[in-house]
Amino acid sequence: MEKDFHIADLRSFAATVRAGSITRAAAALQVSQPAVSQRIQRLEQAAGERILIRDPQGARLTPAGETLLAYAERMLALHDEARTSIAGRDAAPSGRRTIGLLEDLAITTFPAALADFAVLHPRVDLEVIVGSAAPLRRLADRGRLDLVFGDPSVMPEASVRWQRQVPLTWACAPAFDPLADPLPLVLFSQPCQWRQPVLDALSRHGRQWRIAFQSTSVHAVQAAIAAGIGVGALLVGNVPAGAVRPAEQHGLPLVPMVDIAISRRAGTDTDQALNSLERLLRRAAAQDAPERFPLTG
Repeated sequence: MEKDFHIADLRSFAATVRAGSITRAAAALQVSQPAVSQRIQRLEQAAGERILIRDPQGARLTPAGETLLAYAERMLALHDEARTSIAGRDAAPSGRRTIGLLEDLAITTFPAALADFAVLHPRVDLEVIVGSAAPLRRLADRGRLDLVFGDPSVMPEASVRWQRQVPLTWACAPAFDPLADPLPLVLFSQPCQWRQPVLDALSRHGRQWRIAFQSTSVHAVQAAIAAGIGVGALLVGNVPAGAVRPAEQHGLPLVPMVDIAISRRAGTDTDQALNSLERLLRRAAAQDAPERFPLTG
């Protein structure tokens, strides 16, 4: 007789994949490690396949686990939505949720997700704190942030639920000369996790450089690039209007990929509002990479 999948087992499985280990998943779910292990074992028995490989480095998906994860996330989302719909308006999520955003993402990926979230959860008040990693980390350490979208180092490793690498691109004003020696750079001020990899890439490529402008503000960096002060490395969606990408013959290296992540405060796995917001942010991040500005010749 075939066995059914249980929601608690699917939730533990998804949490383990997001956290990278059963120990961190147990902390996020606020249950014991043996409980998470037992739920995953029960899920594997129901699936008739091994879905996770557990080793000293953590937990990783088998091919069967990859297939199941896609269905598990959809089933969990539908389960949570069904509970809300059946319970009625009085049970709908309400109150305040506080999220931290890296400024670079706040002006690109977040607006579309915010619009969809407002329709789904009209009774939830969002407090959005935009900043760099250091001040957001201090807030997270004090328990002030429910969700963080941006630098994976802001919250503890166990709280990271989703992580991916995204590309940066060089951008400069059309009249700027990328062959200038030393190369004038427009950078984000310290501390910035993306700054040193960009400088290291230039040095490995044999380019001499100087910092012509730096700021903690995305808008200020965009303005400096548009004004022709120097060349900078930005997320594709943050390249200012009218800017161009220097072509390969201008002697610039490939810009490093950078990490972005979604982290959650422990104990929020069943928070329907945060689950919705996380899904919307992940979807927006996957779609937000338009090639919308030209290469220079």
